[in-house]
Amino acid sequence: MQAEYPDQPLCYWCQDETHLGLRTIRGKRLTAKGVKPICPVQWPRQAFWLYGLVSPASGAAFFYEYSHLDADCFEHFLQQFAQTFPDRLNVIQLDQAAAHRAHRIQIPDNIILLLQPPHSPELNPIERLWQDLKADLRGLNFLDLDQLRQASTEILQAMMPDWIQSLTQFPFIMRALSDAQLT
Repeated sequence: MQAEYPDQPLCYWCQDETHLGLRTIRGKRLTAKGVKPICPVQWPRQAFWLYGLVSPASGAAFFYEYSHLDADCFEHFLQQFAQTFPDRLNVIQLDQAAAHRAHRIQIPDNIILLLQPPHSPELNPIERLWQDLKADLRGLNFLDLDQLRQASTEILQAMMPDWIQSLTQFPFIMRALSDAQLT
């Protein structure tokens, strides 16, 4: 495939989506022995989807928010990404969600989709970024989606490329990129 795009550098990305909402993300809390932690919890069902791409090699990232997860949103996301990185041939690893495999999706010319095996989220490095994001949001309650958007945006903007690399540089991926002389 690189022969078709000799002037474009090849870049490897990992893609996934995460669901963020006003429902409190619960988790463990440290307390003194015998003291039960108390944390206010809210249960509203308002939420949005955050689509993301990360490059383990460079630590670059690209995020976009949508109201739902479907093939149309995914196609729009790919179009936005392709326009942001037009001078690269982008190989994107992603899971086999129905939205990713819809036949009607028009994939931009500078994108190649690489589907990972089904039911294997542990192979996709961006999952660790989502875990880190949700760990920072754990136990917090927001009055509305705008506050949640603001908080998640601040967390994502604070993630420097070296931090993203530390979360996403799986040894088997970096070895493969090195063997292919892409790093």
